[in-house]
Amino acid sequence: MYVAVKGGEAAIDNAHRLLADRRRGDRSLPSVTIEQVVQQLGLAVDRVMAEASLYDRALAALAVRQSRGDMIEAIFLLRAYRTTLPRFGASQPIDTADMRIERRISATYKDLPGGQLLGPTFDYTHRLLDPSLLEETPVEEPARKASGSERAMRVSEILKEEGLIEADGEMPEDHVAGDITREPIDYPMTRDLRLQALARGDEGFLLALGYSTQRGYGRTHPFAGEIRIGEVEVELEVAELGFAVSLGRVRVTECQMVNQFKGSAKAPPQFTRGYGLVFGQSERKAMAMALVDRALRAEELGEDVVAPAQDEEFVISHCDNVQATGFVEHLKLPHYVDFQAELDLVRRMRADHDKARESGFDLSEAAE
Repeated sequence: MYVAVKGGEAAIDNAHRLLADRRRGDRSLPSVTIEQVVQQLGLAVDRVMAEASLYDRALAALAVRQSRGDMIEAIFLLRAYRTTLPRFGASQPIDTADMRIERRISATYKDLPGGQLLGPTFDYTHRLLDPSLLEETPVEEPARKASGSERAMRVSEILKEEGLIEADGEMPEDHVAGDITREPIDYPMTRDLRLQALARGDEGFLLALGYSTQRGYGRTHPFAGEIRIGEVEVELEVAELGFAVSLGRVRVTECQMVNQFKGSAKAPPQFTRGYGLVFGQSERKAMAMALVDRALRAEELGEDVVAPAQDEEFVISHCDNVQATGFVEHLKLPHYVDFQAELDLVRRMRADHDKARESGFDLSEAAE
């Protein structure tokens, strides 16, 4: 902590009290409860969980409330808390084919096996402010489909039957999945590590990169093959039992982008994949992640790396909003000594510049 002037600690303490006062707001209004944040600001909670890499709705809601709605601050708080938790083991890979689906759409097939399921979405709203929300009004109960346990066929499986899409990208049998939260990042990265970094990357940054690929900066001509939102079971292998036990269910969003590929010396023309998977209902993030994942596979697929979204080190080094925030916001902290040194340097340079002009020295020729 920088305490650069006398009385700095007292000022900081009061700044904290002022922050708490602003967070509470008008005392005549009821305080927002954690459960209200969970239930009514669910998409904010989901984003915080996704980018903090910790699935706990109550803690994510606490972070949202504590940060006064500053999403990146909330992500920082929850990620910092995550580092204090013990680690008991690694779960089995989740099976999204067995997802308890709440929303499932495809932009590639109208008559999708198992049907399209719109679910809760803003896609068909008019994007007009709704004055009725200014007051407490009754909300109609929606029609609900009976929850089924049948597996929903994937769009990629349809294309696979015709041999029109690449294989699902399985890793070697002896491959051990890495963990970017425990091991330093090293380039080039394997795809599993890269997807981990993208899953906790900043939604806005990935959205901008994904958008850039559609505007010609590493164009990949994507189709939303399938987007799924729903609950999946998480299982843990218990050595003493010899089988996996269920730990519960988590809600995730999965996106598979289908992309054109003209082929190469090693592979025929076919569709390729971009993949996104994030905690909660985070559809825009999952789609952006899938677009960037496909762009980052350029070298693997024999494509020229010509755009920012195809540059692995550029993307991964800048997608983490906690790291980015720390580096940008540290500029607010006192840099008095550094600035005084710069100030002295500029003054001396100005003095030299003025002397040169007075002597008639041609500064433009000297610069050349």
